[in-house]
Amino acid sequence: MSTIVPRRRLGTAGPEASVLSLGSWHTYDRMDFRDAVTMLRRAVDSGINLFDVAVYGMPGHPPVFTDVLFSAMVRAAGLARDAYLLSTKLWLEGYPERPLREQLANALFRVGADHADVAVLGDIRSDDLDLKRLAEDLAELESEGLLGCWGVNNWSATAVRTIRAHARAAGSPGPQLAQLKYSPCRRSIPDGEPFAAVFAEGVSMQASDVLEGGVLAGKSGTSRQIGRDPGGVRDRIVDAAKGIGELAADLDATPAQLCIAFTLTHPSTSTVLFGATSVDQLEDDIGALDVLERVGAERLRSLLDPFWADRDAVDPEGR
Repeated sequence: MSTIVPRRRLGTAGPEASVLSLGSWHTYDRMDFRDAVTMLRRAVDSGINLFDVAVYGMPGHPPVFTDVLFSAMVRAAGLARDAYLLSTKLWLEGYPERPLREQLANALFRVGADHADVAVLGDIRSDDLDLKRLAEDLAELESEGLLGCWGVNNWSATAVRTIRAHARAAGSPGPQLAQLKYSPCRRSIPDGEPFAAVFAEGVSMQASDVLEGGVLAGKSGTSRQIGRDPGGVRDRIVDAAKGIGELAADLDATPAQLCIAFTLTHPSTSTVLFGATSVDQLEDDIGALDVLERVGAERLRSLLDPFWADRDAVDPEGR
């Protein structure tokens, strides 16, 4: 494979990260270990340096070890710590009773690292979250070198701008990325005016859920774990998947390549987060870069416009 994944800076103060980033939401738990190591090595050799590895276990559910497996994969692949960027999640349920420091220490212990290059804060599920205290806690972790930079997951534009102001007052650069659902079908929030203002202030986007849990790649089995459905448009997305598949065939591409290429047409996208469970799938996804170059951003956005499923269905503010 000749394509080398290029890099873009996360925000204005974050590290140079590959425009494609590999996530691990339960994926490594489902893979043969040797295959997982081979895939990780291939990803790094292809230029991918950003890996999202979080603690996803939940009370009352079977334990998962995708992050622990990643630590073993790194050792087996012979990767030095400076060969990759580690991104983790910090959850807001139970905060501040459960401090961010405690969460981060547990995450680093499980993944076998002494610092995280990026931490992404989970969804806000409470109206009384103290954003000022949260920003000050994050600034402290940054100052101690435990955390390189941080971002947020599916926050409203107002909340992002509010915590950014608190963070800067606390001596932190503030959030460097907003992890947002973005695909040919889910566009209203990242393409809306409220987030345009956020991006203009230097926050970049990490596009996530770009295949709608595999639906847009033709994997619509009911046993698959799929994220939340803002706007209640998943049925529309299931219907759109066929048309996207036909368009991909016309463009000599796969549906996954088309969706990933689309996310890279947004001017504020710094990196696109996806999961893979085989080397073949990884290489197919990386092929999205060639599709984008061949088809062109403007034409790609025009061809995919009919599949915009959440147009007028969700608030562009991101609530």
